[in-house]
Amino acid sequence: MNKDYTFVQQAPNYNTLKKRYLALLLVLFTVTAFGQSNFYKLSAGGGGGGTYSFTDVKQGKFGFGGYGTLDYHFTPFITTGLELQMGLLKGGDIINDAHNREFTNAYKSITLNAKFRAGEFTDFYYSDFLNYTKGFYLGTGVGVISNNMNKIVRYKGTYTFPGKDKSTNMVIPLNVGIDFYFPDGWGDIRYTFNINYQANVTIGEGLDGYNDSVNAGIENFNPDIYNFLSIGFKYSFGPKGLTNKTIR
Repeated sequence: MNKDYTFVQQAPNYNTLKKRYLALLLVLFTVTAFGQSNFYKLSAGGGGGGTYSFTDVKQGKFGFGGYGTLDYHFTPFITTGLELQMGLLKGGDIINDAHNREFTNAYKSITLNAKFRAGEFTDFYYSDFLNYTKGFYLGTGVGVISNNMNKIVRYKGTYTFPGKDKSTNMVIPLNVGIDFYFPDGWGDIRYTFNINYQANVTIGEGLDGYNDSVNAGIENFNPDIYNFLSIGFKYSFGPKGLTNKTIR
């Protein structure tokens, strides 16, 4: 006597489906979390370095300056913020300058800067080189500089060099530099060591205190510029944001 056997596949019960669903969620959460990191949205810092002037006084000189910053982080690698700077700008030589001009400018400036770092655009997690250079940045901004000549040669014989001992000009900073990041005990980026090169283009004739015209036999065509090479430190704090970059 032959018997027919019919196999009926039993549908998974509720507990089985629940376990599979939770396992899938766990995998998705793990993958997502692996590609995300927290970052602090505020940072403050300061530093110092050397200045060098390029003005209508042909011979530039080295001076020194210091700065303080307060930045807001849109992402770990895109920031905007205020920079306060002060120091000495020097140029000329009363003996060797063709017009016997010399100045020392005890300046102060405040600028609003934006900076864009390489880490925003590179997948640095799998490359040591890209990871080491993820803090490389370019930036620019706008602000004002207050000039105060605490030393300046105003006379050559009977001729008086025109210009102001105190003035205010618009300044455009151009920044290139690199940040090196250091985590705190929780693995979040808390400390930053910075190297920055800044070229500051001024709109006006106040940087060297002279405002001569070509009629006086002194060329005065180019904008006044000073460079500032600095090192500094920043401390990150405040509310946290979330980025899809895994920062290490």
